[in-house]
Amino acid sequence: MLVALFPGQGSLRPGMGQPWHDHPSAAVLDAVAAAAGVDVRYLVEEAPLEELIRTDNAQLATFALSAMVADALDIDADLAIGHSLGEYSALYYAGILDLAAATALVVERGRAMAAASEEAPGTMVAVLGASDEVLAAALAAHPDVVIANENAPGQTVLAGSVAAIDSLKADAKALGLRRVMALEVGGAFHSPLMAPALPALRAALEATSFSPGRIPVVANVDATAHIGTDPWVELLSAQLTGAVRFASSVAQLDAEELLFIEMGPGGVLGGLIKRIRPDATVRTVGDPSDL
Repeated sequence: MLVALFPGQGSLRPGMGQPWHDHPSAAVLDAVAAAAGVDVRYLVEEAPLEELIRTDNAQLATFALSAMVADALDIDADLAIGHSLGEYSALYYAGILDLAAATALVVERGRAMAAASEEAPGTMVAVLGASDEVLAAALAAHPDVVIANENAPGQTVLAGSVAAIDSLKADAKALGLRRVMALEVGGAFHSPLMAPALPALRAALEATSFSPGRIPVVANVDATAHIGTDPWVELLSAQLTGAVRFASSVAQLDAEELLFIEMGPGGVLGGLIKRIRPDATVRTVGDPSDL
């Protein structure tokens, strides 16, 4: 089984688009820019880190880079999986969303999440090496902190208000959490603190046409493959405040031979795949030399 992977917004670094500047598939960047009304070339080629990682910019830049890489590869996968924002890239790749519709949703999602982060400030941490039992006990002791990303065995991302996360970090040693790493993010994504973003995103989703598509996409919230006629408005709405079940999405794939190709910046998902399915083959395409 050939699986197309699409990263979320935490995979960016400045200048990631520069190697693609003269590549024919860079025309996709211009198409996304025209649909978004944003200078995407500037974002992916020249923008400094603090500007690039701003929530709205990061989501648009990540989507544009993934769409460009998919165009350059021009291969037909059997299934697509995206991580958080990457789910929109996966839906575009699968033909469930066209480029203009996907771009419009990414723009609205980024703006809405940035506004929600200002209204209800929060943050996220990665917990490494904790057992399920230890993690469950820690969350029971800090009920205002929730699981945001189930990334891989021994790697879980938690989200909550700044105060709630600070409290968790202060108690980490007593709770048996050996490694708790702060993440440079603009808010408590995939947590109830993103609820203020839901009305704007849902309105945009309800105004969007979803096509049958050519391959299924595994939804983050239920780790289940869905075709284009399934309830994507509900699935994407739930994803805003619900956990990204990436590890479960990959673990449930029933195939003896798995080849994953990560399309877009960073190579983060490839590393997670190796922990979830050590038997799988992983390839990452981030710049033209990877093609």
